[in-house]
Amino acid sequence: MLSFFTDVSLMDVMIKVSLGFVILLLVTKLLGKTQINQLTPFHFISSLVLGEIIGNGIYEDKVTMVYISAAITLWVGLSLLVQLLPLKWKQTTSFLVGNPSIIIRNGRIDRKELRKNKLDIQQFQSLLRQNDIYTPREVEYAILEPNGSISTLKKSLYDTPNKNDLHLPPEPVNVPVTLIMDGKVVWENLQAKGFDKQWLEAQLLAKGYQLKEADKIFFADWKDGEGLYISPKHPH
Repeated sequence: MLSFFTDVSLMDVMIKVSLGFVILLLVTKLLGKTQINQLTPFHFISSLVLGEIIGNGIYEDKVTMVYISAAITLWVGLSLLVQLLPLKWKQTTSFLVGNPSIIIRNGRIDRKELRKNKLDIQQFQSLLRQNDIYTPREVEYAILEPNGSISTLKKSLYDTPNKNDLHLPPEPVNVPVTLIMDGKVVWENLQAKGFDKQWLEAQLLAKGYQLKEADKIFFADWKDGEGLYISPKHPH
């Protein structure tokens, strides 16, 4: 404990922490609200590096506030440059910020866009659920934003007005069950729902597929009252 006070002055640490706090506050104000509300991977890494610069400077006795301030100024300047360039030159947006990706187009899941954005179907379903959508069948368009969030446009059948607006009686809420994922049958979900292989064969046959052709199906789920929904790997 005594060696700590010998190597690093407590007063120096307090001064550096105070100045670091003020600098971070100014940086937050300077870079704008999009740093929080539209956090891209670059912004996230930038925040980590900025914190690392200040953290290392606080406990390193040889690093003065002059060096810390210079490093932060340079880093903030580069971050601002990356943020402002797309506003001045739109052609830099794709490289510096990224472009939205249409994952569902006209009600069909685009496997190429999923792979391009390094998403699997389970991750995509999780993003949909965060938008209160529990099955892709309800979506006409789904757009993956550069910050990793997803924007959706529901099919007219599932869009407002709701039953309360139309003064209709409530109906039971049924959660969709995933039956086929990336060409493979999810037997656990099938059994949990009380279905068997013969039932699945009959449902697929009604949609023009055989069970042995399940590898041609990218995604399929079942919802009571609406039946089987299928998104093929290669839409015709």
